[in-house]
Amino acid sequence: MTVGLGEIAGLIAALAFVVLVVFLIAVPLNKLGKVLGELQNLVRDINGGTGPILTELKGTVTATNSEIEKLAVVTDDAAKVSANAAVVSENAAQMATLFSATLGGPLVRTAAFTYGVRQALRGRGRGKSRRGK
Repeated sequence: MTVGLGEIAGLIAALAFVVLVVFLIAVPLNKLGKVLGELQNLVRDINGGTGPILTELKGTVTATNSEIEKLAVVTDDAAKVSANAAVVSENAAQMATLFSATLGGPLVRTAAFTYGVRQALRGRGRGKSRRGK
């Protein structure tokens, strides 16, 4: 079997094409490998830094819950004070009503009677002085 010059040229061209395709595929795959390696390092760094952040976050949440519990106690106390103030106000209103009902009527009557007596005495005093003139 004899190989001609055209067949050798075709074989060289085919080999060159295979080398070109391998090069065109190998370069992006190599770059993709580097990107994936960097991504792996980034994920490792993130995982390494997450532990302390979560520990600090746990402490912050614990402190916040403690403050919320204290605030709940203060809020409950404020509600009790408000309820007590309402009771005191209601008791004061009841006392005023009781005073008005028991002593208010007689006091008003006594004041009116006293006023009437004073006016009557003044009127008599004026009448005497007018008669004498």
